[in-house]
Amino acid sequence: MERVLQVINQMKADGVVDDYAIGGGIAAIYYIEPYDTNDLDVFIPVSAVAVGTAGLLSLDPVYSYLERLGYRAVKEGVLVEDWLVQFIPASESTQVDALDNARTAKYGETETKIFSPEHLAAELLRSGRLKDYARVDALIKSGKLDMNALSGIVKKHGLEDKWNRFLSKLEE
Repeated sequence: MERVLQVINQMKADGVVDDYAIGGGIAAIYYIEPYDTNDLDVFIPVSAVAVGTAGLLSLDPVYSYLERLGYRAVKEGVLVEDWLVQFIPASESTQVDALDNARTAKYGETETKIFSPEHLAAELLRSGRLKDYARVDALIKSGKLDMNALSGIVKKHGLEDKWNRFLSKLEE
């Protein structure tokens, strides 16, 4: 994993991406008990992707850069040092906010950027999958969430209904 993070940091240094932050399952593992995950979700600014003639976003600049380094694209992302890496343009307001407020963390000797637990919880609420709700519950139980900060993020992104549904399910 450390080598993967070094490659991503080099992408930033080389100007392929302006910024990035780790989200998804690996970010959750940073804050809660480990579980199996098969990929690394790397959120990047929309400015890092190309816009085609039909207005569709393309990850070609990212993929081309990595292919020049010897990594190969697969259906779900790019294999970098045997890790499936998915580059996700931060297009939702929760993702952009999480990227803008990412924390610096260390993996081995390598610094990386990761969603804060509050922004991660908000993004998980937004996506609303059952496994995401389980991760929000685990984040709450971990004691690593600033509930006041999470409340502000939930309000900022209009997630109050999803938050209330989540809380009602916890009470069942």
